[in-house]
Amino acid sequence: MPDTLVFEDLTLEVRESARRSTLELIVERDGSLILATPPNVPQATLEAFVEERSEWLYTKLIEKEQQARLHDPRQYANGEGFYYQGHNYRLKIVAATEQKPPLRLYQGRFTLRQDALPQAREHFIQWYTRHLPPILDEHLANLTERISATPREVHIQDLGYRWASANRRGHLYFHWRVAMLPYQMSEYLVAHELVHLRERYHTPAFWERLERVLPDYEERRDWLAQEGGKYDL
Repeated sequence: MPDTLVFEDLTLEVRESARRSTLELIVERDGSLILATPPNVPQATLEAFVEERSEWLYTKLIEKEQQARLHDPRQYANGEGFYYQGHNYRLKIVAATEQKPPLRLYQGRFTLRQDALPQAREHFIQWYTRHLPPILDEHLANLTERISATPREVHIQDLGYRWASANRRGHLYFHWRVAMLPYQMSEYLVAHELVHLRERYHTPAFWERLERVLPDYEERRDWLAQEGGKYDL
């Protein structure tokens, strides 16, 4: 049995115990995930168990994310850095008369109108949501034929701790935070979800199909797990 199990954009540590007769999901205080299991449970059973309880799992992670924000909230102050496609741009607060949109990326800086400060986070979310589709479109144009999978619809929304997901109807969902990631990481997420349209679960066939398109997918997956948390508001 593998030491870890990957579900969507989450990595769970698999802990096997002969004393255990049931499966259990555990969310640790630091946000790490554990799947406790009896011995010799098939991987497909583990995958199905995690999928069935995924809504509960993501709810718990969102709660931890919200608690963390209370301890280290964004200030939206001059000089604070915000990511877009992996680059860190400093924020500049400008007078309401200096620009029409509440927020824009201009001359290597994010500029935010002074009067828009009370809704700064909402303006950033709207900005990322508007600027993500061209990034996704470029990846889809490069990958759909290679993977032989085309989504019926593509949606951008807040997915909590998830970067992306795919459903049985052929719809792909991406978190607006994907716009903050480096190009290689957003490409990995698009490829990952497209493969899900062909292979529902993370079986060996899934990873083999993904590897044919992205031979370094493991490095990208590990980077995202380790570094992805800082790409947020």
